[in-house]
Amino acid sequence: MTSREFNQSASEAKKASLSGPVFITDRGKPSHVLLSIEEYRRLAGGITTLADALAQRGEVEVEFEVPRAGGLFREADLS
Repeated sequence: MTSREFNQSASEAKKASLSGPVFITDRGKPSHVLLSIEEYRRLAGGITTLADALAQRGEVEVEFEVPRAGGLFREADLS
């Protein structure tokens, strides 16, 4: 499907993606692939959690600062 055809009939492309990948071309060369979400998840190995994504980074250190949850709680009155 050309990019022009895709722009004119995106709903048709979405329907076609239920049967398999839809290759979108730009000037005759493949530029994008449209997949159903089920097919994407199958290829990607399922849903990735944040922990899994960080674990895939291997030995690379990732700086992550947890923001304070200010205003979400109050001190207990023990009097």
